[in-house]
Amino acid sequence: MVLKREIYKEFENIVGANNISDDEALLDSYRYPLMHTAIHLGPYYRVYTPRGEAVLLPGSAEEVQAIVKLCNKHKVRVKASSTFWSAWGYPMEDNTIQLDMRRMNRILEIDEKNMFAVVEPHVIGATLQAEAMKHGLNTHIHGPGASCSCLASATALNGLGPDTAYLGHHSENMIGAEWVMPDGEMVRVGSVGSGLGWFYSEGPGPSLKGLIRGMVGSMGSMGVFTKCAIKLHPWPGPAPFPTDGRPPAYKAVLPDNLMSYTLGFPDWEAWADSCYLIWEAGIGYVAHRQFNMFGRDLKGAMVRILSDPTKTLGDIVELLKDPEVQKMTEDMKRDYQIVLAGMTPRDIEWQEKVLDRILEKTGGWKVEGMLEPNLHDWSLLYMLRLGHKNLNLVYGGGYDGCFGIGGTPDFATTGEYPRVEQATDFKKEWEKKGNIVAAGGDGMMGGIGGMGGGGMTLWENFTHFDPHDKASTEGTYEFFNATSEYGKQKGWGPGMEKMNDYARWTDGRTTPKEIRNKILSAGGQPEALRYQRKFYETFNPNDLGDSYYRTLD
Repeated sequence: MVLKREIYKEFENIVGANNISDDEALLDSYRYPLMHTAIHLGPYYRVYTPRGEAVLLPGSAEEVQAIVKLCNKHKVRVKASSTFWSAWGYPMEDNTIQLDMRRMNRILEIDEKNMFAVVEPHVIGATLQAEAMKHGLNTHIHGPGASCSCLASATALNGLGPDTAYLGHHSENMIGAEWVMPDGEMVRVGSVGSGLGWFYSEGPGPSLKGLIRGMVGSMGSMGVFTKCAIKLHPWPGPAPFPTDGRPPAYKAVLPDNLMSYTLGFPDWEAWADSCYLIWEAGIGYVAHRQFNMFGRDLKGAMVRILSDPTKTLGDIVELLKDPEVQKMTEDMKRDYQIVLAGMTPRDIEWQEKVLDRILEKTGGWKVEGMLEPNLHDWSLLYMLRLGHKNLNLVYGGGYDGCFGIGGTPDFATTGEYPRVEQATDFKKEWEKKGNIVAAGGDGMMGGIGGMGGGGMTLWENFTHFDPHDKASTEGTYEFFNATSEYGKQKGWGPGMEKMNDYARWTDGRTTPKEIRNKILSAGGQPEALRYQRKFYETFNPNDLGDSYYRTLD
């Protein structure tokens, strides 16, 4: 379907001729090759998200509201996205216009006293963090990294990241929002809706926070969020953030009250015990199993490559033969990274003593190779800024997480044959086929704390492949089908490799209803999804959204 010229003209009258296009070449640049967090067939099989009917760049909440009202009038679907991370931000059906929110990129307020910021959709984590640090504050950076929208995560999609245990999950940090609902009405959620400012998300009166985002979020399926307030947290370091080095080996130049360590453990039980002890003590400004994304067998070599601007991926074979790299890799077998941030000299001294005591109790150690000043400063910058997410694609251009083992630390790590090792051995066998990167089976990356204060861990077993190669694409597709079945047999449930099957199917479009209902009915709390169906029908009467918003009839 192509927008009728008179309808196109109505949209043009809202945003201006320079901020709308239906040029096919431009529209194709707003399509996504489904290789990550989707269906893994990608560019080799030319499986892409559907082409939008037009792309609009609104410049204000009022323009967004006018666009949504016009979509209701003409029964045109609308999909808004800020930084277009993965398949969630793209259309699922024809007759959809896309909103590119990049013109709405202002930090509207930083309230130093009450510790929050008010932002528009295209403010990214790196920008907000840099500005907040000038006020002695910091913002949570969610998993996709510093180049992604703060508002999108805070209002509409997940919100987990390496610093979650200390700086909170975005569902906790979102303390107010301006929302253009699917019917075109505008609502301000939280205290701002009563004209009392942006300081609180839950009232007075009934709260809509749970309905608009809950834990996971509506993923752009329930209107458009045009502003939000995000809770900020103390930053004990300098501003601006001082760095040194050449790309990609940037290093932090920070005082001694900010320290980065890679911790190793003799077994998985000790690893899990350390998580509980860190949460109890309240230390760990950032705590994350980060560098394992490159794989258990390869991460030592990859750390050396990424921290040295003279090295490339072509050096990996020689580095794997280096005895020092081999020792560091072995020391990091069961590991995670932690950043200590002392608010005062006494505070950092106390945190160091607490960490040493935890390592003493668990038999753990600080990985010696990562204490080298160059690697320490590189790791510190990596963890605090989270600006290296392009490295997720380093081996071949495509990746996804599988298994997605989530729960308390004990869930993955206890018993004679821990789940983490079962998943590792299963993936290792598939690596031998040569279609996915042979990284040692264990590519499990995840935060040490899934909510503010800790409580859970969630690991996605990174699997890297070449989405432009037939054998790699097909082998990866088969592998993810196998991991899903293995997880079901083990009682773990389907993993992250199938997390979007309920919404987007193998043709890149909406999952057939009977398949969708079967998937969602087998999951947790189906009655909640039936309640969400009532909410969807009430506030989205013309069905302008898509099936990423989970509902059951």
